[in-house]
Amino acid sequence: MTDAAYPATRLRRTRAHAWSRAMHRETVLTSADLIWPLFVTSGSGVEEPVASLPGVSRWSVDGIAKRAKEAVELGIPCIALFPNTPAEKRSEGGDEAFNPDNLMCRAIKAVRDACGTDIGILTDVALDPYTSHGQDGLVDAQGYVLNDETVSVLVDQAVNQANAGADIIAPSDMMDGRVKAIRMALEMDGHPNVQIMAYSAKYASAFYGPFRDAVGSGGLLKGDKKSYQMDPANGDEALREIALDIAEGADSVMVKPGLAYLDVIWRAKERFGVPVFAYQVSGEYALIEAGAAAGVGDRDGLLMEKLVAFKRAGCSGILTYHAPVAARLLNG
Repeated sequence: MTDAAYPATRLRRTRAHAWSRAMHRETVLTSADLIWPLFVTSGSGVEEPVASLPGVSRWSVDGIAKRAKEAVELGIPCIALFPNTPAEKRSEGGDEAFNPDNLMCRAIKAVRDACGTDIGILTDVALDPYTSHGQDGLVDAQGYVLNDETVSVLVDQAVNQANAGADIIAPSDMMDGRVKAIRMALEMDGHPNVQIMAYSAKYASAFYGPFRDAVGSGGLLKGDKKSYQMDPANGDEALREIALDIAEGADSVMVKPGLAYLDVIWRAKERFGVPVFAYQVSGEYALIEAGAAAGVGDRDGLLMEKLVAFKRAGCSGILTYHAPVAARLLNG
């Protein structure tokens, strides 16, 4: 069906007034579409601004609990936690990831105590916040990240987080087969309702730098992550990764980064019809802040336009450091 010719059809008619634009809006963004990533650090009463992420800080566990309460008040349904593990607790094997009293687990418990079941807690599963070499998994003598050996310990990490009270386990490591292994372990350990949001299409991106600063792994990284994170040139491969993770038990999938991969988001939603999430990563966030500071455009307008783009592409939700800012704008 095609539209009638002008002047019977004037597409500007429905754009003439704000009420009409709202009524005809095809894509709706609400605070319920947002997940707020938060960085956990040691101590009490601590706030450490992240220099490469203007407006973002690392918080001690008590501060994380306060941010979670803030999220509930703003209508943000879920927070995502990432620890900045002290250097003395990092090791080749990332053993601190399995400690039931590590920063991640203490933060999970603090949020649960503060908010009950009013908010979801998503936890990252990968070893890079815990390893002395900054890689997401165990490495051999040549520095190659070992797949099956890493999967075995990621299972222990995931169960540790579930035992602490995590609602969504989000493996970001990109090892083959880890979703199935984690799903089986959660079932066997009495956590059948803990979700898995798989980082299914995680690209070896240049946009991750500020995040690595925030979790303290950037200066430690030896080599790169191209042997397990995806080539930015590949779209068909992303669909294969997503198909495998769904088959292995993922409840939802993620594309990371977001804006440079809107085509992958769209194709995934069209092909599989499952909940697809995007991570608006640290570099994307920082570029908005830097652009606004340089006078490129209004910060609020820039960030909201990009968040709507994720929804228009097919996202069920977006992980974004702008979550509290966006929620206030949406709720206002």
